[in-house]
Amino acid sequence: MRGAADAALVERAVQAALAAEGRAMGHEVDVRITDDMGIQAVNRALRGVDAPTDVLSFPLEGPAASGAAVPFVRPPRARVHLGDIVLSWPRAVAQAAEYGHSVQREAAYLAVHGLLHLLGYDHEQPTDAAAMRAREEAILAPLGLVR
Repeated sequence: MRGAADAALVERAVQAALAAEGRAMGHEVDVRITDDMGIQAVNRALRGVDAPTDVLSFPLEGPAASGAAVPFVRPPRARVHLGDIVLSWPRAVAQAAEYGHSVQREAAYLAVHGLLHLLGYDHEQPTDAAAMRAREEAILAPLGLVR
């Protein structure tokens, strides 16, 4: 693995995605950076998939969370917790080498990808995948992390 995980970079990427999606104020996300064994354990426990992956997202609201849009009741001015993201740093390192770009670009991409899933973006259909990819690149561009 090339160096320690860059938590500050991942935080900047998540903040940039929140801002780009109009969620900078009053919204929060938990991000856990782990290794392949850690993400595999989460994947197995919460999704029934006994394999490592690059990033997982667990939204707390909306159709992606429960199949029906049922909002939580919050006190006035309470922050909105969008959900959790789990990112495998070794997977980011390996994929950066595979795709021929920096680890920073790959880690930021995975963080943005995970955040967009929390907001309801999907890539199951080709048109949805293209829209999500365009949004990811638009968010990464101001960070200087384009392909």
